[in-house]
Amino acid sequence: MGVQLTNRELDVMSIVWRLGSATVNEVQEELGDRLAYTSVMTMLKTLESKGHLRHELEGRAYRYYPQVEPSAAGAKTLNRLLDKVYQGSRAMLVAELVADERVSPEELRRMKELLDKRLEEMEP
Repeated sequence: MGVQLTNRELDVMSIVWRLGSATVNEVQEELGDRLAYTSVMTMLKTLESKGHLRHELEGRAYRYYPQVEPSAAGAKTLNRLLDKVYQGSRAMLVAELVADERVSPEELRRMKELLDKRLEEMEP
């Protein structure tokens, strides 16, 4: 089952996933939008109470570690995006992804490989 995160929780979790672990100060610095220390601390505690993070004491600060993989949140978030923005059309979502001028030829080739592999798996 996927993990459902609010936009702000996803912001925080993405920082912890990227860094591997983080303190309140580190998350606050990475967010970069002047969110109060106490607000960041509250969000980390909330994510911990939901089972998404755990903490260990490091000196006088808590260091938070992810307890869920990004893919657990990714599937749920992608489905929300698919339903709310692309009316459930995976083709529209893929069209948007490949139309982006920032997509490199290597990424496009990798997407094609993934699509080809999926088609092969589906054929009897």
